Amino acid sequence: MLSETQILEKIYAGFIGKAIGVRLGAPVEPTIWSYERIHKTYGEVTQYLRDFKNFAADDDTNGPVYFIRALRDYGLDCTAEDVGKTWLNYAAEEHGMYWWGGFGVSTEHTAYRNLRAGIPAPQSGSIAQNGTTVAEQIGGQIFIDSWGWVNPGNPQRAADMSAMAASVAHDGDGLNGARFCAAAIAAAFEAGSIDEIIATAMSTIDAGSTYARVCQAVIDFHKANPKDWRACREMLEAEWGYDRYPGVCHIIPNAGVTIMSILYGAGDLPRTAEIATMAGWDTDCNAGNAAAIVATFQGLHEGWGKYRKPINDFLIASGIVGSINIVDIPSFARELTVLALQLAGRDVPALWQEDFSRRGLRFDFDLPGSTHGFRTEGFNQITLKHSDERHVEGSRGSLEIQLDRLERGQGGRVFWKPFYRRTDFDDERYRPMFSPVVDAGQIVSFKLWLDPWNGDGNLRVAPYVRRTMSGAIEEVGAWDVPSAEGWQDYSFAVPDGVEAIDEIGISIEYFGRLKFLGRLFLADFRVEGPGRIVIEPETEAQEWGAITRFTYNRGHWTKSFGRIQGHTAGDADMWTGHYYAKDVTVSADIQRLSGASQLVTARVLGTGRFYAAGFEGDEVVILKENFGSTVLARASFKPETGKSYQFAFSVKGDQLTFAVDGTELISARDSDYTHGMAGVRLASAGRMSVGRIEIVES
Repeated sequence: MLSETQILEKIYAGFIGKAIGVRLGAPVEPTIWSYERIHKTYGEVTQYLRDFKNFAADDDTNGPVYFIRALRDYGLDCTAEDVGKTWLNYAAEEHGMYWWGGFGVSTEHTAYRNLRAGIPAPQSGSIAQNGTTVAEQIGGQIFIDSWGWVNPGNPQRAADMSAMAASVAHDGDGLNGARFCAAAIAAAFEAGSIDEIIATAMSTIDAGSTYARVCQAVIDFHKANPKDWRACREMLEAEWGYDRYPGVCHIIPNAGVTIMSILYGAGDLPRTAEIATMAGWDTDCNAGNAAAIVATFQGLHEGWGKYRKPINDFLIASGIVGSINIVDIPSFARELTVLALQLAGRDVPALWQEDFSRRGLRFDFDLPGSTHGFRTEGFNQITLKHSDERHVEGSRGSLEIQLDRLERGQGGRVFWKPFYRRTDFDDERYRPMFSPVVDAGQIVSFKLWLDPWNGDGNLRVAPYVRRTMSGAIEEVGAWDVPSAEGWQDYSFAVPDGVEAIDEIGISIEYFGRLKFLGRLFLADFRVEGPGRIVIEPETEAQEWGAITRFTYNRGHWTKSFGRIQGHTAGDADMWTGHYYAKDVTVSADIQRLSGASQLVTARVLGTGRFYAAGFEGDEVVILKENFGSTVLARASFKPETGKSYQFAFSVKGDQLTFAVDGTELISARDSDYTHGMAGVRLASAGRMSVGRIEIVES
């Protein structure tokens, strides 16, 4: 039986592989890029084809991050209908998450519209509802990796669970693709060869299906021609090409490329991803699927270096939860490991269980090669890498900060980014949205150990934060020379302010007379405790379709006259704050401009699950939303149009209270939602104006 650590390391490797494949294949996606054009332009692909400031997001990784949350939200025996609700709950309508290519064109767009119309899964993705062409596009297999990772060594259950999950949008060979890829990942944990993985995955799908037949055609061709993948690609073009299968991106030709790259990659992640990219068709999907399988099988490998280093343990997603969209890959791998252990009926380490819903961060550098996305800025004499040379109890590693011949006055910053803005990206892929992961009042702590090789010891550090709008650096502790005798503890409270924090870390400066050469080790980096958020709209900016620090779903959100303006013909929401914030008071300056509904929200678990309080017609109300509204409390109140009211919605334990202008008007009790984001909401057509917002966790 695989140990907890073995499962964690395999999932970590597999997810890194998925990220590598997607990033490698994304720049040459169809339809403009063809197999021939890729070959003519790049020849043999042996490195990333484009440098990204930060790789924005991709539907291939959005799905594995978000859809698996059905197991958390609805239990380990969740159904297709539950996964359908998960789709609705975490996706913003027509931006982010999926390719919104149009109803009847994009499978995911079609399924989403069906779900919104009240058609439950699996009917929402069935051939009977949507026709064969829509149901058998590639999405059946590109989102399902996590269902394989949470079933290590159990390919049959992985196949069954992935088909259940994929049935939200797919049917027919779309489900065979889900079964094949998830089963292959599950088998890769323990398999002895690539051939064993493929045989196991094949055993979980309909042997008479077109999907099985294209896989078998590639298997047979590979046996006869084990060295020439381009000849295999020519066979696929001739016998299984796009001209034979309707729709924008049918699963069958791409299934052929996926299994081809797995076979011809011969168990090596880089070669597998390169072949899938050079082969054309849906390059990021195929490279991502194949790489996830092979990386899980191969495990972390030093030969991945040139592809792994730019990933830097960091991924961006584009669902509606801003704090979840900043993905620390080691932490996410640990979340999947917890689910895998729960599904297997095994005990979960207590600290991992805490991490599962942690209001904050815990970076332990335990996984081989892990960096947790730390970065450096300043003179290029400062570089970062993982080290297993020094570590704290409970971890196998630390972050090694290499300091190369610093002269007097030289230095730089080493930091983690808890927030991103549009300017941090040089592409627009899947339009991510962000809320800060770290807020004022939280306690940041870490350990340092100095290892000086040359110099006179006068290397000093100071903890700092950076403000995102102004770029101002705020030192939050005294300058200090770290100990060279062992681990030294540092901690500070994140200071209050009206700007979000987008860097937390240490400033480094050398003030000695001799050149400094040496290392700093950083370990046990944590952010803990309740936070405080103050948003002054005049300080924020319009970007990513809404306002900085907010994610949104529907409506038109702008900034004018120093206030946030919300306008909708239906319902519309904006959210901020951490997903695992528990007891909060949400205060906001709210004006009704038109329409009946102006609300603030708390413990927001998604688009369909939250508490809200505010104006509904000529009443004040406390509402509970669970894909339908329930009034928990109400009282008469006639708001004046254009007048500012100070809302205060307090949610503590199971007690919900709502006050206007300092007077408590209504209260209720409900215990279904224990944590979540906060925000503002229009539940029906109208306009509202929003001034200062405060969210205080207790």
